[in-house]
Amino acid sequence: MTKPRVLVVGGTGRLGQYISKASLEQGYPTFLLTRSPLGTDESKTALIQSFKDSGAIIVEGSLENYESLLSALRQVDVVISPVTESKLLDQLKLVEAIKEVGTIKRFLPSEFGTDPDKVLHALEPSQKLLFGIKRQVRRAIEEAGIPYTYISSNCIACFFVSGLAQYGQFTPPRDKVAIYGDGNTKVVWVDEHDSATYTLKTIDDPRTINKTVYLRPPANILSQNEVVEIWEKKIGKTLERTTISEEDILKRIQDEGFPVNVDLATFHVIFYKGALYGFDMGPNGLDSFELYPEVTYTTVDSYLDRFL
Repeated sequence: MTKPRVLVVGGTGRLGQYISKASLEQGYPTFLLTRSPLGTDESKTALIQSFKDSGAIIVEGSLENYESLLSALRQVDVVISPVTESKLLDQLKLVEAIKEVGTIKRFLPSEFGTDPDKVLHALEPSQKLLFGIKRQVRRAIEEAGIPYTYISSNCIACFFVSGLAQYGQFTPPRDKVAIYGDGNTKVVWVDEHDSATYTLKTIDDPRTINKTVYLRPPANILSQNEVVEIWEKKIGKTLERTTISEEDILKRIQDEGFPVNVDLATFHVIFYKGALYGFDMGPNGLDSFELYPEVTYTTVDSYLDRFL
């Protein structure tokens, strides 16, 4: 069976690079939309070259150049768009181009976090500037009749596990740790490589057409307290805990400017309101572990070993 040709938009970004790598590793003909064949950023140039050396086809274009989108889309079957938050709304142009081309078999827009349709109670400004835009893109896709799959990756490990969910910190603390509320809210933590692996698994799976796939590795459904305890056991030390009350974080959301206030409002809906777990996925929701039990995922426990 011929594998579909995959176009990754934003394939050198924070998450896009993992998706590009997974696409190549799983043997999909992989096309990367870039602003120029090699680019001007040194690190991205090296990354693009490494993907090219692995067989990726570099397609020059951008979300701002509609004709370049049409040209790229005519070469592929599947589109994955792990673009950054600043580019979320630009995906409406991509939706328009996909509709015009009319041959795309699956579109995966930039989701890869909390399901925006499950957080209607999220606070501003994340409600308007993050979840609201993602819902707007979803509705445009559905209205256009484009086959889609939405990926809810929950808490990506490199952003959350790495610092035990300390905002802006990406290595685990060894002395003090801040706990959100009572620290017992269940959260789903997903390794970035695993997120990409599961994403690529869905693109030609008929079960996932017009569905939301929730990445829920069973061993990684843990509270913040449980993640901290795993780290404490590894380093043989109990961290000094401070509590960030809900009132504390609400005040900081109010006081901070963009984009910190958006990030903190997202933390609020995850760690205080439990937006990642404990809800009914509904008839259009699927569990990644049930779909793909053959995938050997990275546990939070093993992920933290890299910091020893």
